[in-house]
Amino acid sequence: MTALTLQLPPHLKLTDEEFEQIVAVNQELRLELTADGELVIMSPTGGETGNRNFDLLGQLWLWNSQNNLGKAFDSSTGFKLPNGATRSPDASWLKMERWDILIPQQRKKYLPLCPDFAVELVSETDDVEDTQGKMLEYLANGLQLGWLINPKDKLIIIYRPHQAPEVLQSPTNLSGEDVLPGFILNLQPIFA
Repeated sequence: MTALTLQLPPHLKLTDEEFEQIVAVNQELRLELTADGELVIMSPTGGETGNRNFDLLGQLWLWNSQNNLGKAFDSSTGFKLPNGATRSPDASWLKMERWDILIPQQRKKYLPLCPDFAVELVSETDDVEDTQGKMLEYLANGLQLGWLINPKDKLIIIYRPHQAPEVLQSPTNLSGEDVLPGFILNLQPIFA
């Protein structure tokens, strides 16, 4: 099953506040808003994907707590991208200096920027091509490093600005490169 997209009439453009209200009254749904104003309803993940995502977030949290270079976020955090879309990567990170410029009111709502780092973990219900499109959207909106992780095929696609995506087959770990200095993601539990 892929995500369900709800088409809205062209004249009906949701404001940030209206989208937040829809999300608030539909808390059982995971919703995103595309740049074209379409509502995307994402299905919940299964146990294996939830466990993989928890492991990924745990590794990112540990690195971030030891280095204190920024703020890390889980899949329930919304980012209002410059193109108007509101997206929620499975895991993401923002440099501290970018977090620090946000006023308290901005921090409480969907963050009005693109994360510096984002991960999309492909679940059994995800469409790989849709997920690749989402990664390209992040990149076009300012992403500095992105990983698409497909555990089923043990495939990684790395996204960097001004470069073609790099495809890796069955790596054992991934480097956070210059964006997340010193971060190494151990893929063994994610590929297990």
